[in-house]
Amino acid sequence: MHSSFTSRSLDPSSLSLDRSSPSISSLQHTRIGSWAIMARSRPAILLFLAVVALAAMALAPAPVAATKYNITKLLAPYKQYSRFNEMLSRTRLAHDINRRQTITVLAVDNAAMSALDHYSLQTIRHILSLHVLVDYYGDKKLKKLAHGTTASSSMYQATGAASGTSGYVNITRKDGKVSFTTDDGDDTAKPTRYVKSIKEYPYDIAVLEVSSIISSADAEAPVPPPAPVDLVELLSKKYCKSFASLLSANADVFRTFNDTKDNGLTLFCPVDSAVAAFAATYKNLTAKAKTAILLYHGVPDYFSLQLLKSNNGMVTTLATTSENKKDYSYDVQNKGETVTLQTRVVTTSITATVGDIEPLAVYAVNKFLKPKELFKVVEAPASAPEKSKAADGGDDDSSDDSGDETAGKGDAAPAMLARWVTAATTAVAAFALMC
Repeated sequence: MHSSFTSRSLDPSSLSLDRSSPSISSLQHTRIGSWAIMARSRPAILLFLAVVALAAMALAPAPVAATKYNITKLLAPYKQYSRFNEMLSRTRLAHDINRRQTITVLAVDNAAMSALDHYSLQTIRHILSLHVLVDYYGDKKLKKLAHGTTASSSMYQATGAASGTSGYVNITRKDGKVSFTTDDGDDTAKPTRYVKSIKEYPYDIAVLEVSSIISSADAEAPVPPPAPVDLVELLSKKYCKSFASLLSANADVFRTFNDTKDNGLTLFCPVDSAVAAFAATYKNLTAKAKTAILLYHGVPDYFSLQLLKSNNGMVTTLATTSENKKDYSYDVQNKGETVTLQTRVVTTSITATVGDIEPLAVYAVNKFLKPKELFKVVEAPASAPEKSKAADGGDDDSSDDSGDETAGKGDAAPAMLARWVTAATTAVAAFALMC
């Protein structure tokens, strides 16, 4: 940068250098002349550096709050934990784990999971919540524990499901062995021992194998099943009577929604005016396409409105699981209090909450969702500064960006570069001021 400024500022005629043998006096004259010129151009230099610094800060992407890892994808290569992994998804604990910044997951193998066979799904959620510590305990940290016991809060405690302090897990290291117990555990049961580390990303997530299910009378207590919900009745009461009629008319779709709602379902129902506007198009769809587009409005997971307002990203739908090699996902984006669903064909907004009682959430939207698998994609304008990640998705089956083990790290390099540029220009500016 200095050389470019110098080349513009220096007057060659002012330098009388002997090319064959430069003298000390001529070099001194040149150096003094250069400093004098730099001194005269210092305001311009400082102004330019300030502009560069501001541009670097403006271009730097917002810092990532936490590196996110997808627990189900981390465990997927290890078939010996497949039942544990499956239950994390069925109980929706996987979603809760993926939202956390610092976490330790205590996994058990398929044989140990048989101890949960006689429990209801909600009770299994409570028990497995004890296996998720809301702190980081990697292999090295466990081995450095002093003799004695320390207590860590589990997700069972953190979510308020535990009675009193029964959601705390005691971690004890004795004779080189580490065990995990609770205060209300069965005294006759063998202690749950640490076996080995499965996967660790220091201070973000540690996935460890333990020997058995952690015992807790409170977590193992029966949980009443959720009150039955008549989906058609719920939709018909508020905003979505026409969409309810479409669901009722399709037996396969209606059965899928009913089978899913007790295990976690978010349904985006088009308001009656949106269904009316889409009626002619819907009528001309094939039976298979009608099934797909109705399932496209359901997400097999529970999302509160607050969660939708605080998180952006792709979601898979009930249509994703029903169609092989088809994406059928869309992008959920929020801006302030507005939540939009972007399918690349249409963008719709949530206009009202029809019902929200975990594990079921139903939201009214102002347009019928059109998947790119059935309708022509609306290309982004050429002047758009940057295409969204979804715009390059095509029919890619990978629709869960949070699942990438390095998700959240992609912006680290440009952000770091911008910070280095800012620091460098600031340092040069400070140097110029001192000269």
